[in-house]
Amino acid sequence: MRNTPDGLLRSEATRQRATFLELFLDLVFVFALTRISARLIADFTDGQRGVYAGLGQALLLFLALWAVWSVTVWSTSWLDPDAPIVQTVIIMTLVGAMTMAVAVPNGFGARASLFAITLVTLQIGRVVFFHLAGHGRPDPQQSIRIMFWFGLSAPLWVVGGLVNDGTIRGPLWTLAVLIDYTGLFLGWPTPRLGAQRLGVQMIAAEHLAERYQQFLLIALGEAIFVIGFAFSGSEFHGDQTGGFVLALASTVLLWRIYFHVAGGMLGTAVDRSRNPARLATDMAFAHMVMIAGIVLTGVGFELFITEPLGHLPATWLIAILGGPALFLAGRSALEYQVFGRVSRSRLAGLLALGLLVPVAVHLEPLTAGAAAAVVLLGVAGADARRSRHRSPETPTPPY
Repeated sequence: MRNTPDGLLRSEATRQRATFLELFLDLVFVFALTRISARLIADFTDGQRGVYAGLGQALLLFLALWAVWSVTVWSTSWLDPDAPIVQTVIIMTLVGAMTMAVAVPNGFGARASLFAITLVTLQIGRVVFFHLAGHGRPDPQQSIRIMFWFGLSAPLWVVGGLVNDGTIRGPLWTLAVLIDYTGLFLGWPTPRLGAQRLGVQMIAAEHLAERYQQFLLIALGEAIFVIGFAFSGSEFHGDQTGGFVLALASTVLLWRIYFHVAGGMLGTAVDRSRNPARLATDMAFAHMVMIAGIVLTGVGFELFITEPLGHLPATWLIAILGGPALFLAGRSALEYQVFGRVSRSRLAGLLALGLLVPVAVHLEPLTAGAAAAVVLLGVAGADARRSRHRSPETPTPPY
């Protein structure tokens, strides 16, 4: 990796692994995911907001938090995370993300303005601070690019947070999210300056890969929290105990499916890519989908642990079957990004989950959860059989 006299860019000597401060930041996002899960569980059980409205709102809040984390990870994979300026930005992010997280339960209600204003202040404030404290180093044009795009979305976030009409807030924040993610995906292209272009020599591939892996583990840890809280608050009946064991087994299967081959080769894939910046960006979106799937799957765990028997509301299948399907969709995208192909077992798993929907509406919640677990077990089993008869694969990213 290249180095510059200002010492802000990573060098070959800069450690690749995540710093303790970065791991400290991740603890905030553990809490944030628990707040999003709690919102969703309430939507599926009490129905005050309506399941579909609640899902849409939770998705927007999740996407805003993920954007904050993603920009931070990109920064620390390009810049030296041990530099005092960068560490200050990470601490600013920690405080801002924590404030956003505590606002999540009422993020579309009484705390909407707090969530939106904190988001805008954090996203713009840390760019301005870094630009001023670093005297424009290492790339003053990058600050202009990011500020241009944040300037487009910031009014929508703020106005959406301040209006009292929730029917207006949703569309405004949806447009703001689309703008933020378009900028992130395209490298913040700006008139006359173009987009950000980072080569492999400027990206700490091992660090970036490790950070994606760590956040996915955070999501799995949040699912463990949901399982533990749900079961500890139950009556420990036999059916609830069965749901507890089933949820733990399903979590292990999610872990196994993710880390089987592709999930452990992210850094090597970025290093081998002809367009590492694009590949790393696409990996971020694949992980975003997988993590959303894990959070939704965790909500399904809560539902069939607390109410394992009896009538299964059709909307619960969004979590019980939809969560694993979302995870497999993201994992299929990741496999393509690493190897340039998708295993038939993952496609078969997605098809099986889809075919289960008309059958599962007639099942009890615990039985529907067991059916989803069987599909995950089939995918994990197919992975194991395929690897047993082949030599270790080498990443061959498609671009």
